[in-house]
Amino acid sequence: MKNKIQIFIAILFALGLTAIAGNVKAQTTSNTIEEVQLNKDTFKEIKSLLIDQFDFTNSDYKEGIVNSEVRFDVAANGKIINVRSKGDCKNVSKEIESVLSHLQYKIDASKLNENMIASSYVMPVTVDINNR
Repeated sequence: MKNKIQIFIAILFALGLTAIAGNVKAQTTSNTIEEVQLNKDTFKEIKSLLIDQFDFTNSDYKEGIVNSEVRFDVAANGKIINVRSKGDCKNVSKEIESVLSHLQYKIDASKLNENMIASSYVMPVTVDINNR
């Protein structure tokens, strides 16, 4: 009986050392994701087109400042595709999705620098809906 208890304690001790060693190894491994900072004017043309074609007259919009985040992909030909928006007002988000999805605009690949090679982007959009 005494041997069984000693074996059990030795197994627990070995498992504890293994867990500690694994944890130390996980902490020393570098799993850093580098953030790419884009210029504030990166989406200037797209934002300008969005403002020009946005329907501010819809009575279903929440009044005041509405913050949204738009995610979209850029196809190989430069066309904006797979537009998804979420924010403070679902109706504003739907309008943003509609406008960007129907743009006849294509991103000029020659304007993209090496930090913008990704095909998916996230763009913040703030809309100020005034009293009607």
